[in-house]
Amino acid sequence: MTRYPRDMRGYGANAPHPAWPNDAKIAVQFVLNYEEGGENCVLHGDAASEAFLSDIAGAAQWQGQRHWNMESIYEYGARAGFWRLHRLFTGADIPLTIYGVATALARSPEQVQAMKDADWEIASHGLKWVEHKDMPEDEERAAIAEAIRLHTEVVGTPPRGWYTGRCSANTVRLVAETGGFDYISDTYDDDLPYWLEVGTRDQLIIPYTLEANDMRFATAPGWVTGAHFGSYLTDAFDALYAEGEAGAPKMMTIGLHCRLVGRPGKMAALKRFIDHIQRHEGVWCPRRLDIAQHWAETHPHHRRERPSQMTRERFVASYGGIFEHSPWIADRAFDLELGPAHDCAAGVHNLLCRVFRTASEEARLDVLKAHPDLAGKLAAAGRLTAESSSEQASAGLDLLTDAERAEFTALNTAYVEKYGFPFIIAVRDHDKAAILAAFKQRLNAERATEIAEACRQVERIAQLRLKDLLP
Repeated sequence: MTRYPRDMRGYGANAPHPAWPNDAKIAVQFVLNYEEGGENCVLHGDAASEAFLSDIAGAAQWQGQRHWNMESIYEYGARAGFWRLHRLFTGADIPLTIYGVATALARSPEQVQAMKDADWEIASHGLKWVEHKDMPEDEERAAIAEAIRLHTEVVGTPPRGWYTGRCSANTVRLVAETGGFDYISDTYDDDLPYWLEVGTRDQLIIPYTLEANDMRFATAPGWVTGAHFGSYLTDAFDALYAEGEAGAPKMMTIGLHCRLVGRPGKMAALKRFIDHIQRHEGVWCPRRLDIAQHWAETHPHHRRERPSQMTRERFVASYGGIFEHSPWIADRAFDLELGPAHDCAAGVHNLLCRVFRTASEEARLDVLKAHPDLAGKLAAAGRLTAESSSEQASAGLDLLTDAERAEFTALNTAYVEKYGFPFIIAVRDHDKAAILAAFKQRLNAERATEIAEACRQVERIAQLRLKDLLP
């Protein structure tokens, strides 16, 4: 593998300011998963009963049989839990995003009407609440299409958001390829939305959560009491709210299930949490669709050339001059494992330095020898590379007095005679006086020590050059 598809960088150290409406310090978004009636059940044509996310400890699928207890737990979510949560959120005037399994929605017309009357967003949670990891691609594509069709038929409008949950490695790509979704949420990898390039489509991703999620009432490790859940939500909110006050607002998603937090002993903690956030100023509680629309308007996507997607020729043309007159470094770096994490100055710098550091001593010395003298004959003749010329000018080395030029010439001569390569320093880190001081000091070093220092300076020069080109 020479191209690594996972993105371990994201926004890096400088996430964008989301500019939430009314300068909100945090966006707190509640999702209610509506899965009841869409779970594994032989009545639905499945081979076995459901075994996931219920209050039955150690539940296992019953092959070819109805699991009466499991079915009744899911039915509690539709019959009682949903309405308890409906009263809570409409009473608090907080809109929800529903992740609605299409077949579950079709079996719950009264609940669907209540969602619509409350102006809740009804996003798609797939066709059925089943695993997709082993689905052939064509089968999953067909299931996505049928989920959209049935959802539109039942709700009256097509879904604009998507979350499968029990997804495959193909899910996000297949959903994006439909071209019909304002956002997809089958990721858990950030505190802010971001854009994903899928072919020619720029797809907005709004990450979901499995930790600020009541599903942990039904998993281990998990919540034992409502207080555990509520305490975690409060701590997460307080930490993110503080970040927002410090000028870096984020998004907090809370995942809920009718049959789990819809139980009285669990929901009491949720109510206390809602009371807690409503005592704070600058809290925005939108639907996910509202976040998607805000992000698309405030942070539209702009494509740029990415090192990890370049051809070899383009990569070498772009970065072959970063190490002075040594394009072989970029050529070899192209064969390393590149991915989205390398689409930045630090990423390409790391790749080039890996090649430089593992090259033979002779090859590294050739790189050192490729550098020009400071304020030397090449500079006087105007024959420096554009990068070297700009760097030397930044320290005023293009405007030397006759005495200064004579001093540099003498130092250059002594240095090359002693070490066999030119004196190298990242001039953008120093002024003229500091460069002269370093020059004189380093002339007293042992050769091995000076080679190591010169190599460090070459890497620093490369770093500064790349920062001019990449984020």
